[in-house]
Amino acid sequence: MNMQKQITLTAAEEALVASFGRLAGSLPGNAEVTTERDRLAGELRSNGLPTRRVEAWHYTDLRNLLRTVPEGSGEAVNALSPLLPGSAVLPLVQGRASHIPAIDGVSGGNTADALANGDTAVRLELAHKDDAIGRINGALMSDGYILDIAEGTTLAEPLEIQSVHDGGQVHNRNRIDVGEGVSGMLVERHVAPQGDAALVSSLTSLSLGKDAEITYVVMQQQGAEDSHLGKLRIELGENARLKLLIVNAGGKLVRHEIDCTVNGEGADLTLRGVNLLGGETHTDITFDLGHNVPNTTSTEVVRNVVFDKARGVFQGLIRVAQDAQKTDAKMSCNTLLMSDFGTFSAKPELEIFADDVQCGHGATVTDIDPNHLYYLMARGIPRKVAEGLLINAFVAEVVEELDNEQLSEAVEAIITDWLDRHE
Repeated sequence: MNMQKQITLTAAEEALVASFGRLAGSLPGNAEVTTERDRLAGELRSNGLPTRRVEAWHYTDLRNLLRTVPEGSGEAVNALSPLLPGSAVLPLVQGRASHIPAIDGVSGGNTADALANGDTAVRLELAHKDDAIGRINGALMSDGYILDIAEGTTLAEPLEIQSVHDGGQVHNRNRIDVGEGVSGMLVERHVAPQGDAALVSSLTSLSLGKDAEITYVVMQQQGAEDSHLGKLRIELGENARLKLLIVNAGGKLVRHEIDCTVNGEGADLTLRGVNLLGGETHTDITFDLGHNVPNTTSTEVVRNVVFDKARGVFQGLIRVAQDAQKTDAKMSCNTLLMSDFGTFSAKPELEIFADDVQCGHGATVTDIDPNHLYYLMARGIPRKVAEGLLINAFVAEVVEELDNEQLSEAVEAIITDWLDRHE
């Protein structure tokens, strides 16, 4: 007889299981959805959270790092001004969605209503057996947005899904279907105006139809004691072009996963990531990109700044299928270490089964070039100011590559504010 040894749950694991038991009766979903939630919660109860023995979580030992899970749903808060002036804001206040405002070409509804109606498009299945974010979010998610952007739509202004909270637990799931020929900017923003600890899990599915051109921004500005478990699932159709910007400028424990599948010829992905790490925080971006068809391109550049005793992780895997000839894929991770006590782990990987491709990856870790610092200080610029200028230039370069002045200015302001508080 093959018997599996029952694990002893940590305090955080017990709290997650207890949260499901407490909320199960009030979470939206028909009988089928409820059964799936029960299954996911049961797997969490049986297996616990992943440890460093699980390859995908080797650098982020979630079972050890997630020490506590707050109870409740936090205090009432109000939506904030958007990241980009003039944006249409879809608020997720303490995890609850509102009605979608009237926007030309945009329709949809709330995730809670879709779950109650048994909408199978809100997927509960896991990406793989070690998909801890999918398991937690699937068991506990309460709401979010389902958006359909009609074929040929040009979004006149950016559209921002704004998740704002004040402590407690927030579990959201969004689905965004972008039709053929659509163009515009979408923002997914996670922000905590107060200081109470929170656990946030967020899963967004984004699909781009033929010839769509989208800039998608994930801005994470959570509180100093918050834990953020985020996942972005992407599917690119024929000739679709996606510019993706991920910015982490907050949170104590952050894991952000990006799973991208390129299924249409001529598709292009441009990923730019910025991690600002200070204190004793831990931030992880884990990226998995599958090129499945010929003649597709991708470039990924992640820039990291590490202060104090912060720890950072970048795991990047590019997979090129046997039929994906003429793939052009490049990935780099560059880290600026501003402390002898900070650490950063980079694990770029290529898995190539085609023979006519151009693929490469690289990683660097360094501190500020003393020659550059001397050049500025020799012209009367104080050391702290000079360091700030060099760090800002190091990070802002990747944002400017997205070729959107309004976005660059907004992100550079966030970077400058963060540096002012951490230098």
